[in-house]
Amino acid sequence: MDLLTHFRTVRQLMRGYPLRVWLICFGAYLFSQMDLAMWGYALPLIRKEFDLSRTQLGLMTGVAFVCGGLGLVALGNLADRAGRRRMLMLGTVLSSLFVSAHSLVRGVFSLTLVRAASLATGGLLYPATGALIAEEAPARVRGFMAGLLQIAYPIGWFLASLIGLLVLERFGWRAMFVFGLASLPFVFVIQRGLRESQRFAAASDPAQRAKIGELFAPHMRRRSIALFLAQYCFVIAYGGAFIFAPLYFHEARGFDIGGTSVLVGLANLIGVLGYVLAAWVGEFHLTRRTTTVLWTFLGGTFYALFLWLSRDYLSSLIGFSCAAVFLLGTAAVKFAFIAEMFPTRLRATGISVCGSLPVNLGQATGPLLIGWLSDHYGWTMAMAAGTVLPLFTAGFLYLTLQPVPSGIDVDEIQQRLGSRTG
Repeated sequence: MDLLTHFRTVRQLMRGYPLRVWLICFGAYLFSQMDLAMWGYALPLIRKEFDLSRTQLGLMTGVAFVCGGLGLVALGNLADRAGRRRMLMLGTVLSSLFVSAHSLVRGVFSLTLVRAASLATGGLLYPATGALIAEEAPARVRGFMAGLLQIAYPIGWFLASLIGLLVLERFGWRAMFVFGLASLPFVFVIQRGLRESQRFAAASDPAQRAKIGELFAPHMRRRSIALFLAQYCFVIAYGGAFIFAPLYFHEARGFDIGGTSVLVGLANLIGVLGYVLAAWVGEFHLTRRTTTVLWTFLGGTFYALFLWLSRDYLSSLIGFSCAAVFLLGTAAVKFAFIAEMFPTRLRATGISVCGSLPVNLGQATGPLLIGWLSDHYGWTMAMAAGTVLPLFTAGFLYLTLQPVPSGIDVDEIQQRLGSRTG
């Protein structure tokens, strides 16, 4: 099947309500990522105001991610009980309020608390949108739709970088977080345009409430643990590389704050290519498991080349962007891959526990590890040990998971994996 035929297939199958679901999920995810990305751009000024070492900065970020991740597990489980649509609306409202509340804090403790709350509520949009796309998208293009949804991540980071460029140096970091309120009106779009997942409604049984422990039943235990560990290792690198990127470019390479915001924002925007390519390859040419492994190894390789071969602003932009194409692109294929690993009645819970929780824990570990290593061994060693090594570890862990063909019904996937579909 040639490229034009693939394109026609995607266009035909996405028409109507599936396209509306995708657009609404994309908008919600875009606002969430824009809000959460502000933290990375604000870190240099936050560090200066509160006189924090890099280790302390990493610790504060890490504590917020751990607390936020635990809160996210509870909220994600509610999406398997109360419904995907309802929790998507709740996450949009609460995350908007908590992000804007960053501008009101007066100390490290209160800043950590609102950061944790924003991570939990903003992160809720990951399992909610993942379950909706997995259950509402046509089987033949499910992975491609889920993959394209992840483009909201780099675009969100790019939009946040523009806000940072306009606001940070002139008005300070607190003014930047006021823009978190911009996502609040989007809840009315969700309310009017989205209905509850039909698969969820059919599988919902009050007598069989989704329980976290079911993910570790004998027929699912190995899969859940492997996914959790692989995600954790990947995001140690992913979180450390991108959360600390503005601080790294500012302190290690001497770029000004505005320049670092533009560099990281452009790299994320260029990373859109990786999302599209990964989603396309994983849907029409390789299995999602195989594509995930390949993109993870390539991401680690290009990040190592960026660290040791680039020096000035232009070469840093090129090197970091090449790494971003694969590091960010991996998320495009993983989004559908993880959602497909769990039956409908456990899907949002599984995404939360084995997808989102290790993401939060990895983003807690990555900054803490890199912060400590950079204080003691310098930036280059810190970024290499905190990024390249975990990426290759994650690649081997993903390799242990069972590959399944793309383009088949989610219930058929569960039959092949040996799970109950209800």
